[in-house]
Amino acid sequence: MNKKQTAEAGKETKLPESDRQGSKQNEKCVNLSKYDFAGQAFASPSLLIEPLSETSGMDPEDAEQLAAEMQGESVNGWGLFQMAAGTGLAAYVVWAGILMPGFRRVPLKLQVPYIPANAKQVENVMLLLEGRTGKMVDLGSGDGRIVLEAYRRGFKPAIGYELNPWLLRLSSYRAWKAGCYGKVSYLREDLWKVNLSDCTNVTVFLAPSVLQLLERKLLTELPDEARVVAGRFPLPNWMPTHMTGHGLNRAWAYDIKAVRQAQQDSPEGSSV
Repeated sequence: MNKKQTAEAGKETKLPESDRQGSKQNEKCVNLSKYDFAGQAFASPSLLIEPLSETSGMDPEDAEQLAAEMQGESVNGWGLFQMAAGTGLAAYVVWAGILMPGFRRVPLKLQVPYIPANAKQVENVMLLLEGRTGKMVDLGSGDGRIVLEAYRRGFKPAIGYELNPWLLRLSSYRAWKAGCYGKVSYLREDLWKVNLSDCTNVTVFLAPSVLQLLERKLLTELPDEARVVAGRFPLPNWMPTHMTGHGLNRAWAYDIKAVRQAQQDSPEGSSV
């Protein structure tokens, strides 16, 4: 080999700019592979972000956002939508599985939604039944709390009529928890088909849309000595004998004998 060939061989070969950048990227990839992916690298996402941001052109702010998301520190719009959809689905399952079954056997215009009575409403109902005894029935008894309180106040038998099987189970559980299981009755019957001719105390927490129809049933079937107590909403065509409470906690008492007498004294009669 002559001196010229030796000099050329000793010179450093220069690569084009694009080849040099590619070589650096390959070097970074090789360095990245040295991490222990079963341990250190995955335990700290920041170890992966630095080479990723340099080789892929990712901005540092984007890299920080990626790290936050990997650590569960942020939720994007899609995540919020998924949570909202899941909540809506859960609400529908509760409606379809718990509240709706009791409505399937009843015509639409006679359906009544379940809204539990609060403690003050129950107390007002009991005030209007104070001093009375005998059979007590709650039409559309829901979770059974009014029937349970009536039994505690001395009403026997105390019966609740409810179509929804889930609410009947809840009523039985409440009675068992209160030590009254077997002492009160919760029956799965349509309140529109129940015979009320032997009932002297009736409570109702029903929607206004069905109260006028209920007036006709009560007036036809109840004996003169019966008293009806309505909670939340009054019976639309009857004059109450007594009332107590305010707002949605108000309750109205109607004595059937007085209602019948008022209708007989009315020159126009009654539409119910």
